[in-house]
Formats: sequence, C-alpha cells, structure tokens
Amino acid sequence: MISRPAYLPAEERREVTVETVIELAAEQNPTDITTGAIAKRMGVTQGALFRHFPSKDAILQAVMRWVSERLLARVDKATSAAASPLAALEAAFMAHIDFISEHPGVPRMLFGELQRAEQTMAKRMAQTLIQRYGERLGRLIAEGKDRGELMTTLDEKTAVTLFIGTIQGLVMQALIAGDVARIRERAPAVFALFRRAIEAPK
Repeated sequence: MISRPAYLPAEERREVTVETVIELAAEQNPTDITTGAIAKRMGVTQGALFRHFPSKDAILQAVMRWVSERLLARVDKATSAAASPLAALEAAFMAHIDFISEHPGVPRMLFGELQRAEQTMAKRMAQTLIQRYGERLGRLIAEGKDRGELMTTLDEKTAVTLFIGTIQGLVMQALIAGDVARIRERAPAVFALFRRAIEAPK
C-alpha cells in the first residue's frame, strides 16, 4: 500500500483518491468499493473525501479520465518511437500490457464500467477510451497496408477488434489465474501470433 501524507493540496488529493480506487480494484470487485472503503484506505473521513468529489460517480469519472489520459499517452509515446507501422503496433501492444501489469486494477474497472446496464458518465468515458484507442490502431493498420507491411485485403476494423480482444483475453486469463503480472511473460508470443495473422506474405 502507498504511504501518503495527511495533508495534500486539492489536486493531489484527487489524484491520490483515483490511485486508491485503482489499488482497491486490484484486490476486490470494483462494484463493491464504497466511499467508506476509499476513505479508510486513504486515512481520511468520508466528509474529507466528499470535499473533493460530490459523489461516488464523480470519483469513477475521475478514474476513467486518469486511465484514458495515461494509457493513450503511453501508447502514443511508444508508437511515435517505432520505425514502422507494424513495429508501432507491437510497441502499442507491449505498452498496453505494461500499463496493465503496473495497474492491475485498471482492467477490472474498465470491465466493470462497460458491463453496467445503465449508461453512466463513467461508462461513456470507458467507451470513448476504447473508441479513441481503436482509431489510433486503425490508422497504424491503414498505414501498414499502404507500406506493404500488412495484407492489402486486411479489414481494418476486424484487425482492431482482434488486437484489443487479444489483450482482453490475456487479461481475463490472468485475472482468473490471480496473477496479472504474468501477462508480460505471455505477451510477446501472443503478439507474434497476431502479427502472423495480419502481416503481408513475404
């Protein structure tokens, strides 16, 4: 558990709250996380918590914003340094895997929000994250086709679905096994299989 000082400026307190929720989500079902549990883990009262967030839904929105900003920034940084579209896809894949390994509560939060029956703001933010991520992948795949790296007959939307679904499958298996850190070990071989499915014949 992260050691935190008793007093923090408002913005830092909000970020610590988000990190605490993600920390708790790695340990239990995110739907079971209460504001009381968040406050207790942070060592503050619920009243102090609500001085920074008007409701639990506002906390969940902040969590989705935190996840979206950091995951997409990490993917963008990884892909910008890649030498080719195919190399960029691999860099994005591994950057995503590393992010999940470092924050195992994140996929639990995303799955939890996306499975909600009601259309909450946090759920819409999770859907927007998937959409924006998919658009980035789609551009890389289109560029890979143009450069002759990927099959010209490759359907871009299908390839994006397979890319994201492959990561989700790895995450689900890791969650079932109770060892999210292991996805780092399996990821290179899994991406190699994905690569063979989309790469242009040589």
